[in-house]
Amino acid sequence: MNRRNALIFNTALLTATTLAIRCIGLVWQVWLVGKIGSAGIGLFTLVMSVGSMAATFAISGIRFTSTRLVAEELGRGNGAGASASVARCAAYALFFGLAAAAVPFLTAERIGFLWIGDARTVLSLEILSVSLPFISLGAVLSGYFTSSGSVYKSAIAQVVEELSRIALAVLFLSRAPAGDLEKCCAAVAAAGTAANMLSLALLAALYFGDGKNRRGSRRGERITRRMFRIAMPVALSAYARTSLSTLQQILVPRGLRGSGLSADSAMSDYGTIHGMAFPVVFFPSCLLAALAELIVPELTAAQVAGDHRRICSLTGRLLERCFVFSAGVAAVLFTFSHELGIVAYSSARAGLYIGLMALLVPVMYMDMVTDGCLKGLGEMVYSMGINVLDSLLCIALVPVLLPRYGISGYIFIIFASELVNFALSFVRLMRKADLNLSLFRMAVSALCAVAAAQGARLALNLLGLSALSPAALAAAMLGALLCFALLLRLCAHEKSTARSL
Repeated sequence: MNRRNALIFNTALLTATTLAIRCIGLVWQVWLVGKIGSAGIGLFTLVMSVGSMAATFAISGIRFTSTRLVAEELGRGNGAGASASVARCAAYALFFGLAAAAVPFLTAERIGFLWIGDARTVLSLEILSVSLPFISLGAVLSGYFTSSGSVYKSAIAQVVEELSRIALAVLFLSRAPAGDLEKCCAAVAAAGTAANMLSLALLAALYFGDGKNRRGSRRGERITRRMFRIAMPVALSAYARTSLSTLQQILVPRGLRGSGLSADSAMSDYGTIHGMAFPVVFFPSCLLAALAELIVPELTAAQVAGDHRRICSLTGRLLERCFVFSAGVAAVLFTFSHELGIVAYSSARAGLYIGLMALLVPVMYMDMVTDGCLKGLGEMVYSMGINVLDSLLCIALVPVLLPRYGISGYIFIIFASELVNFALSFVRLMRKADLNLSLFRMAVSALCAVAAAQGARLALNLLGLSALSPAALAAAMLGALLCFALLLRLCAHEKSTARSL
């Protein structure tokens, strides 16, 4: 299989896997909201914000490092070097994973009482800390499978992890006292920890059973030095971004309380945005998430080979298609936001936030792909600077805007942060890859997306159907996307006809 077909196959496989996981995860999220409420979701989101920071330290950039090192060695036809790269990365991951686990486990009470300001988070933090070494080692093996073209093995582990996480969480929650948010959050955290252990065991079994990409006698050159040269900028960027993001997430409920909201109301609004609206908004991005991950070894290989023409071609086509996809998603989410909130969560407020966040979908999705392209071209240090600037902007604005404007101020901060981050990343990529995007085609695709979504809404009204019915809503959204695809096809045909004439 040539590189182009392998990229298409792996993208399709990873997209299908991610789509399946997100479908399961979205259903699970809806069930969990009904089980512990929006306040419980807000509390667990705070726990996960600290857990995410600890996981970032545990991984310390090793997933991307493993992907790039293995891609470089396999690009030189050096399977033994790829094997040595995985071994060095595993030692690195084990050290940082154990160090990361020790901190939240030993200081959980201090973090819960003094930092988060809620004693109910202490038990969950202690449980989550146990999972960190397993997460870091799993990141190494996932990076290896991404670069070696065995994406399906990583996909299998992801599906097993997600299904086991949900099954165990349902089991543990059935034994937790109803209404006890501390025990409920701890039950979900315990399920996640057990699932991470199972996932690592499966990844390790698949790795040691895969010897075809690790053959050879020539060891890689200066692997340890190269590993640290790649990992450190990524790790520092991740440390800064996640630490500042965690601080921001902790400050947000406090800022909302400063605007006059009660503690439960502030936690409920925070949980509605992050635990209800964002999962819906990011659900369709699985295709782009797969491309952003798989484009890294492709661009790395092209850069090593000095093939600048391929770099320009890959990045240009990918970004244009990303915009087309995100425009269609944004139009559909915005048009049917109220119905999505009611059908998924029985919450009109969730629908309001889904509609607002839908306006940012093209920016957020494009930023996701742009970031992947920059990493593939070795621009980790620049990405680090952008991420730090983005987080500092948010932290500076939270105490200024939230006490005065409440949740409206927080929505403004989200918009400002995403726009600044994307603008800086996109300008850098334009310079590195000599991008030549067609603004006309992008504008036409946006207009087609709006027309298709509004046409689906009009069709529902003419047929006298209610979009509050799950079946009617699903049919309308699918019809809007199909109509969007048809309009794009017609526009492309008209352009081809005009060229012929």
